[in-house]
Amino acid sequence: MSTMVGMAMIPDEPTWVGELDRLAPARDLVVDPRFGAARLLVTVGGTPQGQITVPLSDGRASATELEFATATLPPVDDVERAPVASDPVTVVIATRNRPDSLARCLRAVLASDHPDLSVIVVDNDPDDERTQHAVTATASPRVRYVREPRRGASVGRNRGLAEARTDLVAFTDDDTEVDPAWASRIAGAFATDPELACLSGPVLAARLGSGEERAADIALAWNKGFTTRRFSMANPPTDSPIFPFAPGLLGIGANLAVRATAARSVGGFDEAMGPGTPTHGGEDCEFLVRLILAGHTLGYAPGAYLWHHHRPDAAALRTQLEGYAVGLGSFLAKVALSPQGRTVALRRLPAAVARLRHISAREAGAGDAMPDAGAALRGSRLVRGGVAYLRRSREVRQVGGAVPPMTLPRRFTTVPAHIRRAAAEQAARSGAQEVPGPAALPQPRSGSTGPAISQQLSA
Repeated sequence: MSTMVGMAMIPDEPTWVGELDRLAPARDLVVDPRFGAARLLVTVGGTPQGQITVPLSDGRASATELEFATATLPPVDDVERAPVASDPVTVVIATRNRPDSLARCLRAVLASDHPDLSVIVVDNDPDDERTQHAVTATASPRVRYVREPRRGASVGRNRGLAEARTDLVAFTDDDTEVDPAWASRIAGAFATDPELACLSGPVLAARLGSGEERAADIALAWNKGFTTRRFSMANPPTDSPIFPFAPGLLGIGANLAVRATAARSVGGFDEAMGPGTPTHGGEDCEFLVRLILAGHTLGYAPGAYLWHHHRPDAAALRTQLEGYAVGLGSFLAKVALSPQGRTVALRRLPAAVARLRHISAREAGAGDAMPDAGAALRGSRLVRGGVAYLRRSREVRQVGGAVPPMTLPRRFTTVPAHIRRAAAEQAARSGAQEVPGPAALPQPRSGSTGPAISQQLSA
């Protein structure tokens, strides 16, 4: 039986994804026979402890086999429950032309156990009204639709940040499903550690049925384990010689939460970067590095986890990985253009080269479904990203958009003017009582398959 504490190896066969709580009564796992293995998030009273992968025979694994697999993890009594709190949280979802995916995401967010949750859906330069209809279909007063005329995930996040009226703002993407306790645990992490300016958590694969989904999960490596961590320039991590210029170490935009004051103080997200722009990505990494360089403390909370729907087919995966490579090039270009950032980065150059080689090797070993990308192609994408950032940053500045410097002057503590204007106009249209109060506490998320396997996302 193949098991791995914290991170679970994926066999190259259709793999079912779900959860197993060690405090629940033992029971057999029975799923669709087409699955040859199961990857299970192991929790203790809802707090994640690690992941295991177990083989299935005709879609079955006995309770004894599951117990044997979980025995590789530390004792139940060693697990410290994830803290929770009820401080108000605003969830921002920037989206464009993906109403079905958004509807799935909203269902999960609205199933939250948090009693004071509001949601802002920012519709970036839509082609039609389908996104607005998806929001209306929720019939929830906690969800507010905002139409943003400019395209780009960074623009959408900045707009959401400007619209939010709570101190805690969480960002997720429309291709995720958050755990019901996600928002409560985000609030709990901030309440437990008042020094935190930003928080991230595990991004787990929602499905591993196709070869492309399995390849993406290995190549992207978005799950950073199940150990609570803190990051700051004053106390750099010992396991990252390129900190803070470490793509992915600090988190990704699909699962981020911030203190709004801290995020606004560094200028929000760079609108020349990210999905919806020619750079395709890099905006979340750059934002997090900028927070660190500004002296803020970032955290990683394993309890604040969510599920991400990876690209299920070859064409979509190829486009996604190409976009991330171009985005990395844009991030590196911005570092190189910043005198202070460049000075810090140059001292880490040898380690950075080694890290890029490690990423290339990881992608090369992600399975047969992984698109071919030799060193020359990767290099060309990095260069393309750098050129794209130079051009796009000029365009964004010309229209008054946000292109915050990598390291900030002391007085740089404002939200971009166009974001402030848009928020003010929206507030005027909605009668100045901008954020509706929360509705009654929602019922738990549907779809449970029983007390032991609490969530079936891949059947």
